[in-house]
Amino acid sequence: MKEQNARLVAADDKAIEEGDQATIDFEGFVDGVAFEGGKGEDYPLTIGSHSFIDTFEDQLVGKKVGEEVEVNVTFPEEYQAKELAGKPAMFKVTIKEIKVKEYPKVDDEFAQEVSEFDTLAEYKADIKKGLVAKKKEAAAAEKESKVIEEIVKNSEMDIPEKMIEAQAQQMVEEFAQNIAMQGISFDQYMQFTGSTVEQLLEQVKPQAKARIESSLVLEEVVKAEKIEATDEEFEKELEDMATRYQMEKEKVADLLSDDDKKNLRNDICLKKAAKFVTSKAK
Repeated sequence: MKEQNARLVAADDKAIEEGDQATIDFEGFVDGVAFEGGKGEDYPLTIGSHSFIDTFEDQLVGKKVGEEVEVNVTFPEEYQAKELAGKPAMFKVTIKEIKVKEYPKVDDEFAQEVSEFDTLAEYKADIKKGLVAKKKEAAAAEKESKVIEEIVKNSEMDIPEKMIEAQAQQMVEEFAQNIAMQGISFDQYMQFTGSTVEQLLEQVKPQAKARIESSLVLEEVVKAEKIEATDEEFEKELEDMATRYQMEKEKVADLLSDDDKKNLRNDICLKKAAKFVTSKAK
């Protein structure tokens, strides 16, 4: 509860510690020459997150706002940019801001600020109710997954490698979109984790294959059982999307192409198929 409602506050008079967020400018050099993709400004780096390669973050501990630091690291041997792989590098880093987590006092006033409830007891009861609901949803999802996995095992499928590669590519693109929403570009993520696109694609291939197998199985169930998405279910899905993106439902509908809407209805059918096969399982 406290962690969820913690806020970052400026603490520019202190030295950086583990867990702090430091806003930095940086530029990297190899053999005294700046390299492509090695420069960033106003980058919010959480110390201890291991977002950057090697001991980059460790070398910022103890530094203060205004300090200019030379950080020395070595790129991994399997680094995505072959011209940098295994090479030592020096980053010129400027500490621009330091923020620490501030935790609120948990009492009735706190409950009133962060919820619709007047007392902390009511707020806690609502959180407990939500956790119980999530636990039930997780259990149902796990059961669905196991049932579908068992059906896949008993099915014969010959999935072309190209289809798996395309699905893996889509999953990597989804990952890139997710981290972009956190203010981190995909290039920066790759640069400072030392990962390569090829490595990511290989990592998600098993999941990509499983996703395709599940979809093929459920699509057959949709056909066999003549499952359809009702207009009410479609509208409910639009409402859920509007809530997630904090937009008006009509605006969400306007942004969706005909193909998007068709895919949305198809997703509804697949979810209904998953529930159907789970209900029939022993």
